Amino acid sequence: MEDGTQSAENTRGRESLLQSQGNQCFVCGPGNPNGLGVTFTLDDGVCRGAFTPGAVHMGYDKVTHGGIVFSLLDDVMANWLWLQGEQCFTARAEIRYRNQLPVGRPVLLEGRCLKRKTRLAQMEGCVIDAEDGRVYAEASAAFMIPVAK
Repeated sequence: MEDGTQSAENTRGRESLLQSQGNQCFVCGPGNPNGLGVTFTLDDGVCRGAFTPGAVHMGYDKVTHGGIVFSLLDDVMANWLWLQGEQCFTARAEIRYRNQLPVGRPVLLEGRCLKRKTRLAQMEGCVIDAEDGRVYAEASAAFMIPVAK
């Protein structure tokens, strides 16, 4: 078990990697000027983020494009692993859209691990209205952790 110093150092190292200019992730990469700019944290086993879609994220008039919504879900689930120092990729995903997400409406993102086997993590995520708690979309996914080289 790590002591508090080692844990803090590991966390800073991962945060430094996430904040590096080389990170071009569309959802969370600070090095991507066209990205969504979401910052994720891990708290009590839940990965959390926040986002407010703008006019550039529209599909239909005044409604956030479903691909943007799915991207947010994919990343909140993947970041549950990333913030613990593990890279992964989406092996399979399923999404359920429950409500249209209006542009300009702030949302909270949550991702959790349901089950973990050696290289496979079963995850779930949701997009929740920051003001009234309405669920806009939910996803379940399997993420693969690559074999270390």
